[in-house]
Amino acid sequence: MNKVMASAAQAVADIPDGATLMAGGFGLCGIPENLIAAIAARGIRDLTFISNNAGVDGFGLGILLENRQVQRMISSYVGENKEFERQYLSGELRVDLTPQGTLAERIRAGGAGIPAFYTPTGVGTPVAEGKEHREFDGRTFILETALTADYAIVKAWKGDTHGNLVFKATARNFNPMMAMAGRITIAEVEELVEPGVLAADEIHTPGIFVQRILQGASYEKRIERLTTRPRG
Repeated sequence: MNKVMASAAQAVADIPDGATLMAGGFGLCGIPENLIAAIAARGIRDLTFISNNAGVDGFGLGILLENRQVQRMISSYVGENKEFERQYLSGELRVDLTPQGTLAERIRAGGAGIPAFYTPTGVGTPVAEGKEHREFDGRTFILETALTADYAIVKAWKGDTHGNLVFKATARNFNPMMAMAGRITIAEVEELVEPGVLAADEIHTPGIFVQRILQGASYEKRIERLTTRPRG
């Protein structure tokens, strides 16, 4: 099956107001830049985003926050976005902060069809409030539920027209597990090839999890904070 979309705009054309989306990436590494821009251009609103981070001011998911398109974030690390902070403190934005490892496992569980799991992370903190507690071998655990989404938008290094994906280095991060947890997964890639070009043992996400794929372009690949020491 050929799953290729002509453009990012075509790929996101049916996402409605109020949808829940997963957005791959870690910081600004491996984020679906073209798909985020297309969602911004459509102007859809009241979106819930599940993402490790919330982009930065003026880039990544930060664009959608500035446009007031996001009403809820389920995230882990959100410390680089002043607009995010402003909206949260003013009550405009609902935020569910989740420990990073717990967030990753909730997404992985969603993709694997596991409804919930127990973890010791967060016991005794606000993270545990309102959640079931249970003892295992004398240790307290809390119940965390799985996460799924209406759409998952991910970014890969290479992909083929059947939707098989290969991620490069740390850009692998949250992308593969989100591709499994979205009802409809949309992938943008730096290089789009024909079936058979990718070696079977290098594929990270099989095409069965991807419904739409497109050739991306003009990647900025920003770094959140570039810190170097002076030359000697």
